Amino acid sequence: MSLHELIQRIHPIPAEAESKLLDIAAVVSFPKYHLLFRADKIDHHLYFIKKGIVRAFTEKDEMSITFYFGMEGDPVLSMKSYVRREKSYEDIELLEDSEFYQFDGAALEGLYNEDLHIANWGRKLAEIELVRTEERLIARQFRTAAERYAELMQDTPELLRRVSLGHIASYLGITQVSLSRIRTKQ
Repeated sequence: MSLHELIQRIHPIPAEAESKLLDIAAVVSFPKYHLLFRADKIDHHLYFIKKGIVRAFTEKDEMSITFYFGMEGDPVLSMKSYVRREKSYEDIELLEDSEFYQFDGAALEGLYNEDLHIANWGRKLAEIELVRTEERLIARQFRTAAERYAELMQDTPELLRRVSLGHIASYLGITQVSLSRIRTKQ
């Protein structure tokens, strides 16, 4: 997906405003297992996945707990660092060799302050990510692991082909043994 398509998918903006965004974007590449963001660090870059897949996770009691996957077209950012300029609580790891469209947070903040269209675009991006986070939280609280797995199969079957079962199990909040049982019943 082109950066033009990504920008317009979030919120349509005039060509002049889009041109300003394109001017501050760069394409960057990183290898599999690279940590794009590190917990307890401040990094206010905004990325969009051009090619690849990422997972956001945190470590607790020597366990890695995955709570987000991102694939082509998805934004990748630490909201706490991006919005508040505070240390993030998550690590974001690349699960494949990946390419990103990268925006520097300070340059983007400058555009938010000078162009209302871009400011509204940024607000829409934050709203979209807030709703996605809310949906994940509600699913985690009110759906069984089997229901969440079925939803993954329906909504993002490609994810299941590209991500290890260990990461999928962690995302669902279950063991790999439990995931195997669920998969057998599907």
